[in-house]
Amino acid sequence: MPENGWTKAILWPASAMKQSKLFTKTSKQAPSEETSFNARALIQAGFINKEMAGIYDFLPLGLRVLEKIIAIIREEMNKIGAQEVLLTALQNPELWKKTNRWDDAVYDVWFKTKLKNDTELGLATTHEEPLTNLLKKHISSYKDLPKCVYQFQTKFRNEARAKSGLMRLREFIMKDAYSFHADEKGLDEYYEKAKVAYANIFKRLGLGEKTYMTFASGGTFSKYSHEFQTLTGAGEDTIYICEKCHVAINREIIEDVKHACTECGNKDLKEEKAVEVGNIFKLKTKYSKPLGLSFMNMSGQPNDVVMGCYGIGPQRVMGTIVEVLHDDKGIIWPEAIAPFKVHLVSLNKDEEAEKIYNDLVQAGIEVLYDDRDLTAGEKFADSDLIGLPYRIIVSEKSIKGGGVEIKKRSEAKGSIVKEKDILETIK
Repeated sequence: MPENGWTKAILWPASAMKQSKLFTKTSKQAPSEETSFNARALIQAGFINKEMAGIYDFLPLGLRVLEKIIAIIREEMNKIGAQEVLLTALQNPELWKKTNRWDDAVYDVWFKTKLKNDTELGLATTHEEPLTNLLKKHISSYKDLPKCVYQFQTKFRNEARAKSGLMRLREFIMKDAYSFHADEKGLDEYYEKAKVAYANIFKRLGLGEKTYMTFASGGTFSKYSHEFQTLTGAGEDTIYICEKCHVAINREIIEDVKHACTECGNKDLKEEKAVEVGNIFKLKTKYSKPLGLSFMNMSGQPNDVVMGCYGIGPQRVMGTIVEVLHDDKGIIWPEAIAPFKVHLVSLNKDEEAEKIYNDLVQAGIEVLYDDRDLTAGEKFADSDLIGLPYRIIVSEKSIKGGGVEIKKRSEAKGSIVKEKDILETIK
C-alpha cells in the first residue's frame, strides 16, 4: 500500500508524536475569562478545551496525562484487592428514593431527565445506591465477604459554582470504590489499607510532600472521615496541619477537637489553604440496610453488610498538580504523568533531530518532537508552557559544542551532552 501523508500521520508510535502532526495548538495568550491558573494554563497549552462552565474536553496531550493518573490510581487499588467494574451513568430513581437521596431538597446536585415515555431518570452523581443494589446478586453468605469494587465513571453534579477549572466540575470522572464487610472490624482493617494506597497514589503523582491526610467529620457514620488535602493557595478549604504527625484537621471540626492534633495532641497547628483531592468514609450500614444488602453469618443469622467508600477525582487531581507545580512560564509535570518524557526541539537541524527522534522511539522513550517551522523563541515558549520533564535542543550551537543541549524543565540551565550519551542522561 503506498504511503501518504495520512498514513504517516496515523502510524506514529503511541509513545511518540511530531508536533507538526498534532492537531491542537498552543495559544499566545491565556483565556482571560478563566479565574483559575490550572484552567488558563491547560487551555493555553492545548491540553483541554472549555465547552462551558465546569465542562471541559480533554485533547491529546491532556488525555495522555489523565490516562496516566488513572493508571496509577488503578494500580494502587488493584494492590489492595479491589476489582474494577463500569456501571451505568443513567440512574433508576427508585433506588435513590429508598435512601432519601432522590429528593432535591435533601440532595440538590442532581441532573434529571426523562425518557420519551415520561419515565424520570437521573444522571449519576455518585454510585453508592446502584452498586449496593448490584452486590445483592453476589453476596449472600459470610463466605462472599470481604469484597471491594471500584470504577472510573463519569459523574454529573449541578454545582452552583464552577469557576476553579478542573477542580470544580459539573461533568467529571470519579474513581469511586466501595468495600463490603461482615463486620466493623473487617471494615476498619480495609480502611487502613486504603489510607496506605491513597498515600502511595499521591506520592507517585508528585503531590506527596504537599498532601495531608486530614481528619474531617464522620457525619452519622463514625467519629471521623478522612480527606486527602493538597496545599495550594487556589484551594477552597482551610486545614490545620500538625507537622509532627504530617496529618491535618479540617476547619469544620477544628473546634470539636479543641484546636489539637487528633493523633498527638499538639496544639501548635499551622493554618493553610488546600484542595481536597480524595476522601474515604466508613459508611457502615447506611446504604446496605435500606437497600436490603445482607448476608447469612456462620450461625445462619442474617446481618447487614458493613460498607466503606473511597473516592478520588482524576481530573481534580490533574488541576491540582498544575496549581502546585508550575512557574511563571508554564506547567512543570512530574515525570510519572507527563504526556511525554522528552520535548525534542529542532532549531533548523531537522536531519540530526530526526535521527535522535528515531533513536528515542526505538529505546521506548516517550517523545514529543517539535519539528515545526517556528522561531527558537516560539518553540522555547511552547516547551516551557507544555512542561515536559526534559528538553533536548538540537541546534548549530549545540552541534558545534559536541552534541545536544539537555535541560530539565525544573532547572534553569541545561548542559551539552554527546549524542551517544542522550539515553543514559535522560534515563
